[in-house]
Amino acid sequence: MKLNLSKPICFFDLETTGTNIATDRIVELAILKVFPNGNKESKTWLVNPGVPIPEEASAIHGITDEKVAGEPTFRELAREVYQMIQGCDLAGFNSNRFDIPLLAEELLRAGVDFDMKNAVSVDVQTIFHKMEKRTLAAAYQFYCGKELTDAHSATADTQATYEVLLSQLDRYSELTNNVQELAAFSTHNDTVDFAGFIRRDENGEEVFGFGKHKGRSVHEVLEQEPGYFGWMLNADFPLYTKKVLTQIKLSKLNNKLG
Repeated sequence: MKLNLSKPICFFDLETTGTNIATDRIVELAILKVFPNGNKESKTWLVNPGVPIPEEASAIHGITDEKVAGEPTFRELAREVYQMIQGCDLAGFNSNRFDIPLLAEELLRAGVDFDMKNAVSVDVQTIFHKMEKRTLAAAYQFYCGKELTDAHSATADTQATYEVLLSQLDRYSELTNNVQELAAFSTHNDTVDFAGFIRRDENGEEVFGFGKHKGRSVHEVLEQEPGYFGWMLNADFPLYTKKVLTQIKLSKLNNKLG
């Protein structure tokens, strides 16, 4: 099975200091870039997060403070990483809910204006859970007949994720070998900001996905309660959420001026 691509797709995996999208940091990043002609390019970086790596995180992925002490920070790597994924669709395992939001935070923190407006993302975990409801190691065994011996190594997890997607396409005739349709199938909700604080309703309008204004139009809330915008910008929300909120506010202002 060859993945049917109209442009390159980057399978990627992160190992991190924890699971908080807004505050945790990347300690390892692996990207497997697959081109429409079938060619592949791969790159793995160890990253100095600039903060101590918790023991519980090191126990999972084996990356310690000592191991990354001499490695570059993400800010130093950001342009190289962005250059590799620019113009590509993205794919990963649980990537829509974790890897992409956290990568977006790191890029924005480093001054790189990351955006997914012209790209889609395929979450192989979502396809797997909808079809079989297992973990990555089980998925690799189930679909590929192989044991994932180096789990929680970003390089091994990335390669396994790519192989699992190819096997899923072989196994399920109802899946279409098209990245746009795979992305749609592997998306849990129509989120605007990755983290789900801003979503689209059945009419395609941006609405809040949390708190006292859950389900209400973002435009309506910002117009009726102007202080809510400032509160969100100053609160501990992901940078990408703040960026999307600002874009929505500016679009409303531009419409009024127009």
